[in-house]
Amino acid sequence: MKISKILIGIDDSKQAEHAAEYGFDIAHKFGAAVGMVNIVEPMIMPASGGIDPMMGSSLNTATLQDMEILDIQKNQAENIVERTIKQYAGGMQVTHFTEYGSTADGIIQCSKEFGADLIVIGTHSRSGLDRLLMGSVAEHVVRHSEVPVLVVPFKVEE
Repeated sequence: MKISKILIGIDDSKQAEHAAEYGFDIAHKFGAAVGMVNIVEPMIMPASGGIDPMMGSSLNTATLQDMEILDIQKNQAENIVERTIKQYAGGMQVTHFTEYGSTADGIIQCSKEFGADLIVIGTHSRSGLDRLLMGSVAEHVVRHSEVPVLVVPFKVEE
């Protein structure tokens, strides 16, 4: 088994932090390169304008607000990546990706772009109705990835 490139999917959760710790530990042991990906799922803002009387279409006055929200989300993503690198990389060079859109598809796309041999992601351990409503990023990545996926569970100690 050769693991030379590991892609770690992160967000701003304890589950992702736990997975990043695992991923960096494996990278250190195998001497593998690390890529980190944080996916920004853009917030959809409804158009707040009325109807354009000349064109008969709706006016979208939320464009500036949308751009500001995207900038805030991008800055948060960069902060998450920087914090994780500082905490776990230990001087290791890390390639990082900030993608926009579907989390699961973004992770898979970045793994291809990075040439990853392994994807490491955390799981929120949702089940039942919560999983049905929220979906499962980990499950989608496992089912559609072309490389092995290590799903790191996170249990809250009681």
